[in-house]
Amino acid sequence: MKLEAVDYNAPDAAERFVESLRRTGFGVLKNHPIQQQLVQSIYDNWYGFFNSDEKEAFRFNTETQDGFFPAEVSEVAKGHSKKDIKEYFHFYPWGQCPDTLNAELQHYYEEANKLASQLLGWVEVHSPAEVSAFYSQPLSSMIDGSEKTLLRVLHYPPLNGDEELGAIRAGAHEDINLLTVLPAANEPGLQVMTKEGEWLDVPCDFGHLIINIGDMLQEASGGYFPSTTHRVINPEGADKTKARISLPLFLHPKPEVVLSERHTANSYLMDRLRELGVI
Repeated sequence: MKLEAVDYNAPDAAERFVESLRRTGFGVLKNHPIQQQLVQSIYDNWYGFFNSDEKEAFRFNTETQDGFFPAEVSEVAKGHSKKDIKEYFHFYPWGQCPDTLNAELQHYYEEANKLASQLLGWVEVHSPAEVSAFYSQPLSSMIDGSEKTLLRVLHYPPLNGDEELGAIRAGAHEDINLLTVLPAANEPGLQVMTKEGEWLDVPCDFGHLIINIGDMLQEASGGYFPSTTHRVINPEGADKTKARISLPLFLHPKPEVVLSERHTANSYLMDRLRELGVI
């Protein structure tokens, strides 16, 4: 099986995109509205930030979960015992951010949210009637005015050989949110697990946009749209000396949104954060 990029401008783009989500948990878009120049500029500027002492002035707030998270407090994927080899910055429009980087990141946040809302509309339109019946409200309206949608700037540093045995850049996991929107990173490494239990490389052509299903959409659709397991593997050979920057937007509903008979968005998020040891 291979993940094929769908042309955003094609007449059947919505149908093909949703079918890919349904079949693999991932959709890959090309010729989409997000400007490559903007993404490259963010990669370049934040690479500089992560390699400066400035990041220490933006240490994360334990209450609001915004700001810089150093490698020593990195996440441990559910079911794993080793910390991921990464550091990252959590950006919310209301949160902390270096002044020199804020406007550019805010612009990307708005553009990516706009596109993500459209993609949720595609998912809803192409949901079978029996699946749509599970939705407590239109999918795109679940994120209207949400202050929980998170933009994470990830930095996977070069490997120097003294990493903890068994640790990788991002252990196999599923995302918590509705959809994750991710421009292709500056280096390969992202893999998705197929239904047959095999690892499949996700295309990393610069300019591609990668979208995957999170647990909340799986919950809201009664399991029809599967939240797919994925990971970021360590590079080999000369590529070990290369850093990797990634820019996922985690699309979160408003806290009061009803996902299912069992959960609101807030109750689901709190359960998962406790599992991860974040709270």
